[in-house]
Amino acid sequence: MTTARDALLDKAMAHVAAHGMSDLSLRELASAIGTSHRMLLYHFGSREGLVAAIVASMEQTQRDALAVLADDAASPREVIERQWAQLTDPSVLPFVALFFEVLAMAVHERPGTEGFLESMTEPWLDEAMAAGQRLGIDPDRDELRLGVAVSRGLLAEVLASGDVTGPTRSLQRFLDLWEAGSAT
Repeated sequence: MTTARDALLDKAMAHVAAHGMSDLSLRELASAIGTSHRMLLYHFGSREGLVAAIVASMEQTQRDALAVLADDAASPREVIERQWAQLTDPSVLPFVALFFEVLAMAVHERPGTEGFLESMTEPWLDEAMAAGQRLGIDPDRDELRLGVAVSRGLLAEVLASGDVTGPTRSLQRFLDLWEAGSAT
């Protein structure tokens, strides 16, 4: 059952995917999606709360996609490469940018971002552990954390430079090193 909050979140996500959000006020966003800023405040508490909700929803979508990728992949590398392709797709990059925006707001303890830092990495590690086990391996949680950190750093590079090719080559190099280290 879709709630009014879910429906507003879906509309906000569609608008952000098409237009971004960095310089958009809550009033402007509300007008663009056919609601009032008061409804957004009621359901999300603040602009920061809405941005955090968008990021949380997108993160869950991406973790769900990771599970599907793991079910269809022949190797961990294939899962990572396919997820990288999804994350660097131009339609997803506005949400990647919002992730970093929420991260900055959460570091500064902005209202509406409570709990973000605590849930930023652990759900990814849990899903990656489960994906690895479905692939028949016993992943090392510390190595997975390193992989998440490398991916996020390279995503920041994509956003900063607008270049996907260079960071993709760097990811390939990281995977080569990781595979070589795993073989020993």
